[in-house]
Amino acid sequence: MNASRIKELTAQNKCPKHVAIIMDGNGRWAKSKGMKRTFGHNEGVNSVRDIIDMSIELGVEHLTLYTFSTENWNRPKWEVTALMKLLVFTLNKEFKNLMDKNVRVNMLGREEDLPKEVAKSMNETIKKTAENTGMQLNIALSYSSRTEIIRAVQTIAKKVERNELSADKIDEAMFESHLYTQNIPDPDLLIRTSGEFRISNFLLWQIAYTEIYVTDILWPEFRKDDYLDAVESYVCRERRFGKVSEQLNDDNE
Repeated sequence: MNASRIKELTAQNKCPKHVAIIMDGNGRWAKSKGMKRTFGHNEGVNSVRDIIDMSIELGVEHLTLYTFSTENWNRPKWEVTALMKLLVFTLNKEFKNLMDKNVRVNMLGREEDLPKEVAKSMNETIKKTAENTGMQLNIALSYSSRTEIIRAVQTIAKKVERNELSADKIDEAMFESHLYTQNIPDPDLLIRTSGEFRISNFLLWQIAYTEIYVTDILWPEFRKDDYLDAVESYVCRERRFGKVSEQLNDDNE
């Protein structure tokens, strides 16, 4: 069934090239099973694996996963510690699979916040996959979009102070070159699981014209069929970027 859906989607040549996902609901899923939140995080790794595989099949070029926000450091210490250990374990366990699938790993966020073991594992994975030419997996880790924007503003302001940059040369392209996502196209599709209608400080600049898809499914249960539902919804939408439908039709003629 999935094969026919994938074939139909890819034949239309309208699949998103960049998909971003807010992976929400691990804790609630675990609670519904009478388990600790860490049980949900562990099961969520299986969903990540499924979505990576399906993204590759669909021809997605960038997959950005909201893995851990700067606000998440405020969670109970035992949960944060478990999440960091899970991240290191997963990076090591999935490394061969990432190499076999030609996936290039990238990180978005504040590396300086990470425990040394996590930073080391992340940097090693990034370095070892750097020559891969397939899909880029962007892991948003200790990420805050507001921090990202402020950091970009501060860097640009310092260049102006040092007379390295004229203020009238600051435009969107210049600003974007100072974001974590420099050289990465804006997301075409943003998926949020668990039914929450929030952006949660994720890619605030980059999603200005991104199509948003919200599902009630909790992340540990979000698998390939659910992902295809989201992509099919995206394909059926008309992306106007401020224009009207008639203009789009004229552009395609």
